[in-house]
Amino acid sequence: IPKSGNRVICTCTVDSIPASLKKIPSHAPYLLIGGGTASFAAARSIRARDPGARVLIVTDEPDLPYMRPPLSKELWFSDDPTVTETLRFKQWNGKERSIYFQPPSFYINPEEFDSAENGGVAVLTDKKVVHMDVRGNKVKLDDDTEISYDKCLIATGGVPRNLQVIERAGEEVIRRTTLFRKIEDFKSLDKASRNIKSITIIGGGFLGSELACALGRRCKTSGLEVLQMFPEKGNMGKVLPEYLSNWTTEKVKREGVKIISEALVKSVTYKDDKLEIQLKDGRLVKTDHIVAAVGLEPNVDLAKSAGLEVDSDFGGYRVNAELQARSNIWVAGDAACFYDIRLGRRRVEHHDHAVVSGRLAGENMTGASKPYWHQSMFWSDLGPDVGYEAIGIVDSSLPTVAVFAKATAKDTPKAATEKSGTGIRSESETEDTATSPVVSATPAPSEQQHKDDYGKGVIFYLRDKVVVGIILWNVFNRMPIARKIIKDGEEHADLNEVAKLFNIHED
Repeated sequence: IPKSGNRVICTCTVDSIPASLKKIPSHAPYLLIGGGTASFAAARSIRARDPGARVLIVTDEPDLPYMRPPLSKELWFSDDPTVTETLRFKQWNGKERSIYFQPPSFYINPEEFDSAENGGVAVLTDKKVVHMDVRGNKVKLDDDTEISYDKCLIATGGVPRNLQVIERAGEEVIRRTTLFRKIEDFKSLDKASRNIKSITIIGGGFLGSELACALGRRCKTSGLEVLQMFPEKGNMGKVLPEYLSNWTTEKVKREGVKIISEALVKSVTYKDDKLEIQLKDGRLVKTDHIVAAVGLEPNVDLAKSAGLEVDSDFGGYRVNAELQARSNIWVAGDAACFYDIRLGRRRVEHHDHAVVSGRLAGENMTGASKPYWHQSMFWSDLGPDVGYEAIGIVDSSLPTVAVFAKATAKDTPKAATEKSGTGIRSESETEDTATSPVVSATPAPSEQQHKDDYGKGVIFYLRDKVVVGIILWNVFNRMPIARKIIKDGEEHADLNEVAKLFNIHED
């Protein structure tokens, strides 16, 4: 590994050996298809329960397993001009780490897979599984190599959706459009943002809003114009109740982003060195580059050859509560449409869910027979000052009840991670469990007192009077309490009383 000063630069690709010369194992006791977070979590889980296990990960990316959240979060806030090479980032707590879960030395070489005395995890990069023979327990790769398996995990994630109007718009438009998902997308968008005058992000969800804030911060020093457009009235409009969505939009504007709301794209054309985005209401936006952040299509390419069921409502492979599709095939991460014994059938696209479901699949591949109930969480930070953590079903079409309090300097993502010592807030990595918390006796401030100052608070999402989702708004390290409320699944007469469990009125 090349060294730079005292820091190790880990460009974790396995490109030293030409792919054609790599000896590919013909059999894997544990075969994991996909090289993302769910796959890595499963590999770690399998090895913890079966220490001599031989685990083979097959990924169509050139990289070893890495975490995706920093690509739209922390990496953009780095002061290091070589960040696109090092892919190291400062966590909000000031500690530095790589986006790769482990350095290359953690893995065994695929050539040594069969002979490794204590087993290990090997990764085949730049290889795609194109066919699955479920009866024969084997898969075929894109170079026609076959690998047989005893147990198999499908963790193929998803492919970013594009807008049809962009797909139909021709080569010049497509060349100036980024679909953001992988390391190479981060690198190319970073480069583009330094060489052009205007970027337009289409999409008002997590990814679109995080990238808008990240680029907006950059525009303050570079003169880059950053626009964000979406069909909803405000940022995160499908998740947050309308008043909070509007408040968030104001926050994003303060980061230097021009917001174009209630925007439905009619056509995109390339004219006079500019992209022209024509909206259905007649508005015209001119820009140099588009980032389409309009959702994810779960990758179910193997469903047909494997004869696996795809869920018609949620997309993804349909699995049971143990994440099982067939007796020796499991699915985890973005591509799994699983049965949650608390909240019903779901499909979840978040880092922490990939950790939780990958780990559970790995446990079940080694005989645990455990159902999915441990609610994964997700988080989104709009810069270091406003952040939230959420759990369960958070959908703005559900009725909500919220309790807010005045925020202090301690109520920020930065302060929270400094206190917890964990940088990337995958709370499941730490596995906290909640006991019944002590109710804070401080009375809630009256609604009027903090009108429009949503400093910190708790938002409850209800279905049939039962809390099915919770957002902790600038309230951190309280996720076990939220998890317990959803697990208990009780009707609550007064959610103000429940909010006191989070101690939001202290400090």
